[in-house]
Amino acid sequence: MQTVVDLTRCQGYAQCVFLAPDVFQLHGEEGLLYATAIPDDQVERVRRAAAACPVQAILLGEEVSTGAR
Repeated sequence: MQTVVDLTRCQGYAQCVFLAPDVFQLHGEEGLLYATAIPDDQVERVRRAAAACPVQAILLGEEVSTGAR
């Protein structure tokens, strides 16, 4: 699975960091670092993180190719 975070939408609520800490990490106070290729054992955690994002900044799977710019 692939993922992209729209950093122009991301507001730093860090819900993704709490739900999938092996994939998402805060860098400094507001910078977000993340893995674009999601390991199989993290897929469900990343799906939950994407669903929990208050601004829907996380795109997964096929959304990555059609929704990211």
